[in-house]
Amino acid sequence: MPITLAIIAITCVVSFMAFKNARLMNDLILWPPAITRQREYHRLVTYGVVHADFGHLLFNMFTLFFFGRAMEPFYTGMLGTLGFALFYIGGLVVSILPTYLKNRSNPDYRSLGASGAVSAVLFAYILIAPWQQIIVLVIPMPAIVYAVLYTAYSIYMDRRGQGNVNHSAHLWGAAYGVLFTIAINPRVLPHFLNALMNPR
Repeated sequence: MPITLAIIAITCVVSFMAFKNARLMNDLILWPPAITRQREYHRLVTYGVVHADFGHLLFNMFTLFFFGRAMEPFYTGMLGTLGFALFYIGGLVVSILPTYLKNRSNPDYRSLGASGAVSAVLFAYILIAPWQQIIVLVIPMPAIVYAVLYTAYSIYMDRRGQGNVNHSAHLWGAAYGVLFTIAINPRVLPHFLNALMNPR
């Protein structure tokens, strides 16, 4: 899982640097006017390598480690050596685009963190192993049950529009993870449906 480890390493190093360097944080974070007015399109990706605090970083990277190592071989087999990197970067961009378009003229809006791309990895994994037991805040549950709860919670919180968490990015990242994975290997869908109907 060299790509997964490389993503984690880069994200951790840059995030720790940005914790102590406000200028670096401001240069990488998603700030819509910088894209709209200054064409700083790199922010559609770099926002995912900076985090709000250590807890935010730890949760995302811990999740990426466990599910990334399971999914990286799939994308390597389908797309080549850099397949997982392409999938992950796509997750960063697709998950944040609706937020950017909604706030493209809002100078007060900022977003950061890898949660959208991590959601893409997690939901791609659920397609492959929907009944696999995963641990959520020390509570074991099937991956598909977590997916339903996660989606319902994200929709509810996104509609409320409160707090500092970008729930919209979580939802778009999850949708991207599912659709991209099925697009590159359509056999995943009947596999998922068959597995869903035959829990083990």
